[in-house]
Amino acid sequence: MGSGGAVGRHTTTAERTQRLKAQAFGLGFDLVGITTLGEPATRTAFDTWLDAGLHGDMAYLAGDGAALRRDSRRPHAGATHAIVLATQYGGREPSGPVARYARGDDYHELLRERTRALHHWLEAELCRPVNARPYVDSGPVLERDLAQRAGLGWFGKNTMLINPKAGSFFFLSSLLLELGADVALDVDDPFEADRCGSCTRCLDACPTQAFTGPRVLDATQCISYLTIELRGAIPESLREKIGGLLYGCDICQDVCPWNVSFTTSLREEAFRPREMFLDAGSREGTRALAREILMMDAAAYAAAFKGSAIKRAKLWMLKRNACVVLGNVGTHQDLTVLEVMLRHEHEVVREHASWAVARITRLAQQ
Repeated sequence: MGSGGAVGRHTTTAERTQRLKAQAFGLGFDLVGITTLGEPATRTAFDTWLDAGLHGDMAYLAGDGAALRRDSRRPHAGATHAIVLATQYGGREPSGPVARYARGDDYHELLRERTRALHHWLEAELCRPVNARPYVDSGPVLERDLAQRAGLGWFGKNTMLINPKAGSFFFLSSLLLELGADVALDVDDPFEADRCGSCTRCLDACPTQAFTGPRVLDATQCISYLTIELRGAIPESLREKIGGLLYGCDICQDVCPWNVSFTTSLREEAFRPREMFLDAGSREGTRALAREILMMDAAAYAAAFKGSAIKRAKLWMLKRNACVVLGNVGTHQDLTVLEVMLRHEHEVVREHASWAVARITRLAQQ
């Protein structure tokens, strides 16, 4: 620690910044940028989006949560800067019923520990404590705004952050920290360019037409929201459009030319798909996965998704989703397990199972 501190005291700001970024890459991050904190450039758009109710039932985004998100200095007292980090999760993996980001281990804890390790390295480098806190998609921070401000990319028309050399299949994490007069880091220029041009592939490909316009997402129509965030019945008008998607959706990213050209293969072992997802990409594999979830009890659910981001959805929600999937891609062979769900303790599961049975029966008669 002493030698690192000595280096930290005598290096220039540029050298210190270069060393920090090299350390971030060494820890496994793929992109890193540094920015000052303050009012986000997207504040007006964020407020307009909330006022229109496009956040649906995600109440944590409004109220006190919205107030904190309106100024990135507020979530962590004393913070003046952010080190913004991106970690790719394998956009070359085949499409399937579960979004790519959720097929392996939960990214939250892994990236939080890596971000914390960068914090500890900086403290050793400076030979003093640094007031800082890591955020990984779990705090009142507009991460994509911070990332654009730190030079990592621009907002695509599908609202995703796109990097010109990496596409958009990456996680964002941030270290909010307080830098004093005794130490500084070079701040990166914001990414000002819009490289989407006239392309509208993401908007056109959305099965539920969830985009009300470029960079405006109606979450209440989005398959990711419907299958992960919604704590209730999926609107019947949207169920057929969900198709075989059980948890999340990658379609607007799949069709993006920047992902087609620049997204990378999976390199992080922790994000490799669990065995239950390996054969789920085919129609038969999707049906098998849906049936497996419908037959799970609480213990099987806890075991199957231990350490997985999928546990954000309760078991009854996954069963609701599985009923919709079988209603769309199932056959008469799936009726037995669906009929068991007609007696499920949760009313929403029973209703979705009834819908699925009726749809499979109706399609078989055509």
